[in-house]
Amino acid sequence: MKNSKYKVESFNLDHTKVVAPYVRLASKKVGEKGDIVTKFDIRFSQPNEEFMINAAIHTLEHLVAEYIRDEISGIIDFSPMGCRTGFYLTLFGDVDEKFIAEKMLNVLEKVANWTDDKPIPGLDPKECGNYKEHDLKTARFWAEKWISGIKTKGYQWQKN
Repeated sequence: MKNSKYKVESFNLDHTKVVAPYVRLASKKVGEKGDIVTKFDIRFSQPNEEFMINAAIHTLEHLVAEYIRDEISGIIDFSPMGCRTGFYLTLFGDVDEKFIAEKMLNVLEKVANWTDDKPIPGLDPKECGNYKEHDLKTARFWAEKWISGIKTKGYQWQKN
């Protein structure tokens, strides 16, 4: 990151100039043996204006982390941002934002249509360190909001 104030990529992003929801290429690294690792910023809520509650984040994390692997091979991680406005998706390979947005749409359609009678993956004290803190209703709300925003304005992350 040349000409960057901080070592952490997201700290150099002007959060006042982005409009959520979006998919943004956060970084791409090439390892010593040529492996490419790509990280995406999957933003759900507008920075510094709204944020997701922990229980909804937790449910989104469980559902997306499980089902994004049906859409994309080489997934390394799907993890929440500390600011509670989105997630990072990290994977092996060189793909673009449009590809990720299309795959996220597929997964979030599943989340938006998830019914209360279907178990959330990993929702057991043996499988999760905080299995009681989940909120499917609010997770569905955020999934629907992300889908609506992406379908309305596209996956771009910069203001026009």
